[in-house]
Amino acid sequence: METFGVSERFACRVLGQHRSTQRKIAKTPDDEAALTADIVELATRYGRYGYRRITALLREAGWVVNFKRVERIWRREGLKVPHKQPKRGRLWLNDGSCIRLRPEYPNHVWSYDFVEDRTHNGRKYRMLNIINEFTRECLASRSSHHLRNRWRRQAATMRGQGLNDLPRCELERRSSHH
Repeated sequence: METFGVSERFACRVLGQHRSTQRKIAKTPDDEAALTADIVELATRYGRYGYRRITALLREAGWVVNFKRVERIWRREGLKVPHKQPKRGRLWLNDGSCIRLRPEYPNHVWSYDFVEDRTHNGRKYRMLNIINEFTRECLASRSSHHLRNRWRRQAATMRGQGLNDLPRCELERRSSHH
């Protein structure tokens, strides 16, 4: 400030800082590095835990810390909780094992998927696609601005094939914006 001959008030306004940042020297606690290391280690070990649950684990380990300090370190280190993966029908049992059925012959497992998109003028339309998982053949594909529930039943009887043994539904909202 002395070099440029401007006031503290003007310099802080130009830099977008509060004036108290020029007067008060920040004090870093002595245990900050150890606490940061423990937070990162717990976040790595327990990937789905957020900063509040990590705070509880730190308190159980003997740290005297509040959740605001843990949140500040959490954000500074760039830690984030990954989004929960959606559970699909008949994929997992309660013990975590995967039992996804594999198609063994044609018409054994069909998948139907609802897809939603918008036209160039912003009008929404929906599509229903039915696929034979064994042959990877598209059995039916319907699109409309108003998707009707009866289409699923109609598609099952299309092409004279009748109902299959095990239908699999992949209900998603997808959009292919370019």
